[in-house]
Amino acid sequence: EMAANGEVDALVPERVWQELSRGLMEKTPSRMIHALRESGALVRILPELDALFGVPQTAEYHPEIDTGVHVMMVVDYAAARDYSLPVRFAALTHDLGKGTTPREVWPRHIDHELRSFELVNALCRRLRIPNDCRELALVVARFHGIPLRAFDLRPETILKLLLETDALRQAPRFEAFLQTCAADFCGRLGYQDAVFEQADFLRSALRAVQKVDAGAVAGQCDDPGKIRDRVYEARLDAVKEWLRTRQ
Repeated sequence: EMAANGEVDALVPERVWQELSRGLMEKTPSRMIHALRESGALVRILPELDALFGVPQTAEYHPEIDTGVHVMMVVDYAAARDYSLPVRFAALTHDLGKGTTPREVWPRHIDHELRSFELVNALCRRLRIPNDCRELALVVARFHGIPLRAFDLRPETILKLLLETDALRQAPRFEAFLQTCAADFCGRLGYQDAVFEQADFLRSALRAVQKVDAGAVAGQCDDPGKIRDRVYEARLDAVKEWLRTRQ
């Protein structure tokens, strides 16, 4: 009735977030999303999410095919493992860009991560999402595709991921990022009991980089203008040595 008579459109952002966050913290958050969608409220409150239902993905990687179904599986996976609210919100919004993929290129979704980032940013401003949820959702939207390829990444790409996600300064958020990526990996038909081994791989890479004493490296550099490059080189060497040790 609220959707039909326009009351949904009058809800203030704080009220929408209050109810959305409560639902996300339930045992099966997808039930809330399905109820909103069936009542016609989801398209008014979260049109970016509503647009994902019916959008196909490549069956080779997504046996469930439907993007909306995939996102529901991701959110429910995060809930089943008692992940935090920021992780569950990031899981809900990680693939929003697939809703804007032109039909003629379905089921591929090239560069959907960048579109997801832009849509999540706009959604968070509109609903006044708390900073912890917003910041994680933005990182996940932009970079969630990279950990899936972790074992094939070059040392430079591994370090770039750690730096661009600010993992060295925001280690707890990086852990939440990996949890969301695990939910994305396992939130697929037939993958619910799989192990996202890439998470431990990237955790280990971060530990290797954290061992580099940036202050000591800077102290050994005679040219202040080259300190940044020297620290980067030391960190890259640490990643390369870590990879050699693993091999």
